[in-house]
Amino acid sequence: MRDTQVLPRALGADVSDDRKWRGGDHIPLYNIAPGLCPWMNMLHHGELLFIGMTWGYRTPDETAAKRKPWINARIEKALTGRYFRHMFREGRVIVPAGGWYEWTLENGKKQPWYITRRTGQPIFMAGLSNYKPRELGKPEQTAEVGFVIVTEDCEGGMVDIHDRRPVVLEPEDAWRWMNSDTPVEEAAHIAQARSLPTEEFMWWKVDRAVNRADPNNNRKELLTPINEST
Repeated sequence: MRDTQVLPRALGADVSDDRKWRGGDHIPLYNIAPGLCPWMNMLHHGELLFIGMTWGYRTPDETAAKRKPWINARIEKALTGRYFRHMFREGRVIVPAGGWYEWTLENGKKQPWYITRRTGQPIFMAGLSNYKPRELGKPEQTAEVGFVIVTEDCEGGMVDIHDRRPVVLEPEDAWRWMNSDTPVEEAAHIAQARSLPTEEFMWWKVDRAVNRADPNNNRKELLTPINEST
């Protein structure tokens, strides 16, 4: 989105001081894949931050072993499991977007689908990150940083793909999710009980060019429904 106020306004942020949101246009991304750097929202001392952050997280040991980063975190395990527990307590973030892709297998080929809100509003996906904004007098973060998207069970999938989908929140719940003052138990309830239901979304098949994760393969036409009659 080129209008840098669109997402903060949709999230309910105060955009009256346009100097704060004038920090250069952000090139729209229509084919985001793990390893790329979309926007990530977080609250820092009450201030809403928009940060370009790598989609994917791995521990220093996993980095040294050159293992693939994790890109999702199951809400059922993020709270109690040792791997993401520290981020669930201190690194709850929001990943804003227009929608996301899922895939089916048709005639031995991966068929992408685009999923978005019926209202046309941006979506706000719950995420977790190990990123910490640098503060005066404190050492700079040296570990590899990134984020994962929190997923939930969706009883068979939105387009009959699998049984997982991102946790998508309304703006007011997104603020509560990001707020470090929100108790962990309340944050868990938000993710488990406040995610937008399936009927709030619509989806359609799009061109298989989406399967090519290339930063140069980025155009709005990737979201266009394909004409299966031709």
